[in-house]
Amino acid sequence: MSEAKSDKKSFLRFLVSKVFLKNFLIAMIIVVLSVFMALKFLDIYTGHGHELEIPNYMGKALSQIDSVEFNHNFDFFVIDSIYDNTKPGGSTVSQDPLPGSMVKKGRNVYLTVVAILPEMVIMPDLKDLTLRQAVNILESGKLKVGKLMYSPSFDKNAVLEQMFMGDTVFPGDTILKGSIIDLLVGTGDKRYKVPVPFLIGKTRDEAIYEINVASFNLGNEILMDSITDEFARVFMQEPTWDSEIPCFPGDSVHLWYKSGEDFDFETYLLVLSSDSLTLDSLGINVDSLNLLYN
Repeated sequence: MSEAKSDKKSFLRFLVSKVFLKNFLIAMIIVVLSVFMALKFLDIYTGHGHELEIPNYMGKALSQIDSVEFNHNFDFFVIDSIYDNTKPGGSTVSQDPLPGSMVKKGRNVYLTVVAILPEMVIMPDLKDLTLRQAVNILESGKLKVGKLMYSPSFDKNAVLEQMFMGDTVFPGDTILKGSIIDLLVGTGDKRYKVPVPFLIGKTRDEAIYEINVASFNLGNEILMDSITDEFARVFMQEPTWDSEIPCFPGDSVHLWYKSGEDFDFETYLLVLSSDSLTLDSLGINVDSLNLLYN
């Protein structure tokens, strides 16, 4: 028992001795310095607090981008290419991050460039498919739906023939990406009426898709203000979705567009959905619409 008490006292004396305190202090200093240096290294390694502004590479070729000052601070990757004969081949048309973004050194910059040669795609086999199936396959295959023509056939609403620039295009043929494909579609045993889809508020691409799958052709397009396709939304359509005039496959649907940024489409759609409003021949309540231009 006395030996245990003696060992305890010796240990306590050691804890308050100068040797222990000196070594303990040295160890704490080493720990603090190690943590400080590790944090400084991480700051330097990650570029903490040192951000660089991404330049505008739009319109520049890759060779020009490589020669721009400070480009050694970024890594460039071309992730896509598009064919546009209005722009120089190899020029940049989009970038991510956008110009002016503040990023750290070593950030990846992803570029989309103009293809030097036009991109080609393989023509799919649309024969005997329904019109909706054909439209979906053309869109997924980077092709566009052109004119829909109708012919009497027992196979109602099925594709009878696929054409490119007035001639039959066969499955497996190589054609330009974005080419317009016309379709000959069967009407069944007799001509039949089809309902007109409600297109108000839809984007141009959405409206054209709905027109095509409903068995109609796109008619005239009218821009009612200074807008681009990116912000264009359908403001009026003719014929309207509630038209009393019979509409048949192959008829045209005409569209008027307004800017989705400058016009209150949410309120406009509420106006159109109200059965109590008196509508004109285009389905528009003029008095109510005046309230939307505030």
